[in-house]
Amino acid sequence: MDIQINGIMNDSIVDGPGLRLAVFVQGCSHRCPGCHNPGTHDPEGGHLMDTGEIVQLLRENPLLDGLTLSGGEPFEQPGPCLLLAEAAKGMGLTVWIYSGYTYEQLAGMADEAALGLLRVCDVLVDGRFVQARKSLDLDFRGSSNQRLVDLKKTRAAGQVVLWERPAW
Repeated sequence: MDIQINGIMNDSIVDGPGLRLAVFVQGCSHRCPGCHNPGTHDPEGGHLMDTGEIVQLLRENPLLDGLTLSGGEPFEQPGPCLLLAEAAKGMGLTVWIYSGYTYEQLAGMADEAALGLLRVCDVLVDGRFVQARKSLDLDFRGSSNQRLVDLKKTRAAGQVVLWERPAW
C-alpha cells in the first residue's frame, strides 16, 4: 500500500524516547500557524512510498526502539499508517503518533482504520500546535496544550492518562 510522505528520519531521538524511525506523512488540514513542518501541509506535496519499503527500514535497524508517525497529520492517511504501526508492533517496537486532533476527537471518529490506528499505538501526542504556548522545555511536543497520552492506560482507565517518562 502506498503512503504520501514528506520524509523519513532514521535514528531520531526527538520524536519519542529512544532511537526511532520517524515517518513524516504528507498532508495536514490543521495548518497550525507556526508549525515546525509547514512543508507537510499540502496533501499533493511530498512523494509516494510503498509501506513495505518503510517496514524494511524498520527491519534493517536493530537498534531502533520504535516508530514515530508524525506529519503532516497521520490520521488523514490512517490505512497505511495502521499497516506501519502493526508491522512495528509485530517487531516489538513502540509506536508513537502525533496528531492535531485530540484523543477525544479521534476516539469519536467513525473511521475504522483511524480507530484501529489509535488502538495499536502506545502514545498519542495530541492537539494542535499553539504558537502562544510554544516551549522548548517540553518533552516531545511543541506547545503546552499538547498532551502525551498513554493509550494503553487510557483504554484501561476509560479516561485520558498521561504518559510518564520512565525512571532511569
